[in-house]
Amino acid sequence: MTDPILVLDHVTKRFGPVTVIDDVTIPVTPGRVRVLLGENGAGKSTLIKMMAGIYQPDGGRILVDGKEVTIADTKAAEALGIATIHQELNLAPNMSVAENIMLGRTPSRGGIFNKKATFDAARRALDMIGLDVDPATPVGKLGVAKQQLVEIAKALSQDARLLILDEPTASLTKPEITALFRVMEDLRGKNVAMVFISHHLDEIAQIGDDISVLRDGQLVGELPAATEEPELVRLMVGRSIDKQYPRVASSPGEVLLEVDGLTRAGAFSDVSFKVRAGEVLGVAGLVGAGRTEVLRAIAGADKYDSGSVRVGGKPLPQGYLDAAIKAGVGLVPEDRKAQGLVLGASVNENIGYATLTSTATWGLADLAGQRKRGTETAQRLRVRMASMDQPIRNLSGGNQQKVVFGRWLMANTKILLLDEPTRGVDVGAKVEIYELINSITERGGAVVMVSSELPEVLGMSDRILVMSAGKVAGELPAQGATQDDVMTLAVRNNRIALKEQDLQAYDHQENR
Repeated sequence: MTDPILVLDHVTKRFGPVTVIDDVTIPVTPGRVRVLLGENGAGKSTLIKMMAGIYQPDGGRILVDGKEVTIADTKAAEALGIATIHQELNLAPNMSVAENIMLGRTPSRGGIFNKKATFDAARRALDMIGLDVDPATPVGKLGVAKQQLVEIAKALSQDARLLILDEPTASLTKPEITALFRVMEDLRGKNVAMVFISHHLDEIAQIGDDISVLRDGQLVGELPAATEEPELVRLMVGRSIDKQYPRVASSPGEVLLEVDGLTRAGAFSDVSFKVRAGEVLGVAGLVGAGRTEVLRAIAGADKYDSGSVRVGGKPLPQGYLDAAIKAGVGLVPEDRKAQGLVLGASVNENIGYATLTSTATWGLADLAGQRKRGTETAQRLRVRMASMDQPIRNLSGGNQQKVVFGRWLMANTKILLLDEPTRGVDVGAKVEIYELINSITERGGAVVMVSSELPEVLGMSDRILVMSAGKVAGELPAQGATQDDVMTLAVRNNRIALKEQDLQAYDHQENR
């Protein structure tokens, strides 16, 4: 086997008294994909930040081409041929594709921006990954998948020999993931070394070569990518998980949530459904079907044109988040960092936002009580953190998601609206979230869960509402339903819309 480009050799990293990486060795080899696997908080992000020059190890050493080096910052990493694509893309949306690719290295002539040289260099980078976009296009106008590929083109334009991909598939659809893997296969053939992080275990065998499994900051296994999933899960969480989707069904009670004819032009039309106490209603559909928009409208985050929402038989005023919270409705949004958390605030502050008003006395916040309740909730959810005062931005994605859940548990929410609740969450944390869903329905609450993961929808729902092109395409009992059943409904309105477009085009031709 070829010698490694980079080796983290017995590295250790501490933050204050907490050891987050303990004596870990990771080799990265040309033409191979090294998968870093572990629960949220296991140390994966810390390791790649050491490779990228964001953190420096407190013990051990880093070898590049067999020689010990100090990667003092990201510029030093770039000079060594190391490029990182973080989960949160580092692109300037208002700048062009070409300007983003060459950012910080823009060619100039006599101190003046050289547009032709910039666009030529960008085109060469785009050609390397087969991305056919106009370099003049503003990056913000591209979809997430193409933005990911622009990041890869940017990395390759730096002559990257080692490409680090941190959960690149978290926001991609299946066809987009297939396209990304095709690019990665091509890069493997060009002898580029890659480090890949993903919480989707089914992806590992598709794209990986070698796996390093981390648990609590320690290396607990070195395995081939073909290793069976149950063994990977056992190493990650330290125990076997017998049931991936531990739904505990209960007898449905009274209607808690009733949505009738909800409509907003351009987003969704005539959406109606009911959810009873003790139920999980799964909402499936393709990207753009209107699922997120409906949840946000119910929660009061967005207004709608017509229709109504009733909670416990009482009308819920639209467009008022505080009214929804008082009525017992909570929303865990799709983008937890942008919409669900205040990243500069502490764990204690974030977990208590929904109960600040309801627990106040004479308009004064019950800070001591909030802290006590928040601490109890965080302990119950097993949130991994240094303290309740730790900034929420420093927690792993799975632990951040638990804090968002905890906020609504503290508020004794009756109806919890979940939008992609396990996106970017490891398998162990997923099961814990599923158990939280069960606990809500067992105490008489109801859950509406939007998910693009069909096995999750089928495994954790009692009924499934399928949306297509902004409308309800049908409803299925979860028991006995298949992925094909769901997908048949999910594309129904899309096909109708296409037929209508064809008819309109035909009429136009006839009129001419």
